Amino acid sequence: MPFIFGTHLSVSIIFFPFVFLTTDVIGQVYGRRMAKNFVMAGFISVAVFMLYSLISLSAPWSQGGLAFKDSYNTIFSVSLRMSLASLLAYVIGEYQDVLAFFWFKKKLNDKAFWLQSNLSNLWSQFLDTGIFMLVAFIGVYPLKTIILMGLPWWLYKVGMGFVYTPLSYLGIHLLSYENKSQQNQDI
Repeated sequence: MPFIFGTHLSVSIIFFPFVFLTTDVIGQVYGRRMAKNFVMAGFISVAVFMLYSLISLSAPWSQGGLAFKDSYNTIFSVSLRMSLASLLAYVIGEYQDVLAFFWFKKKLNDKAFWLQSNLSNLWSQFLDTGIFMLVAFIGVYPLKTIILMGLPWWLYKVGMGFVYTPLSYLGIHLLSYENKSQQNQDI
């Protein structure tokens, strides 16, 4: 899709900033361990989806379904390199987001959630974008082209992180309320 200054973005990154902020919200309410578990759950979900996609692509087709085979394969066949780049970037970027968030949380004495979240997002989205771009495109495009492709992706994700910040506060409020209600039921 078109982006600023004649650059383009993949539609697949629209919700990535939201995922990273959700990890910060989980960490804020439930702590570092739960945030890491959240990342691992996402990693496992994506890995299982990729495995199921590979299995479904290699499964034989019945005669009645052959008319849809090409469309199905177009939708679900992603190159192994792209899939691995995405998975690797996600798990490293998200874990770094958790580490950076709690580092900034400590440095800022647990104040200014918006700043903790956006600073950790700045770093983790840089890693996520850089790892994905390098693994997916090194050897395909010159390094300069990869950097020029990655820069708008990173700027978009960081910018949307700032835009989504009010949703983070809503998430913290809702999860904190739910967490307190659950604790009161346990008593």
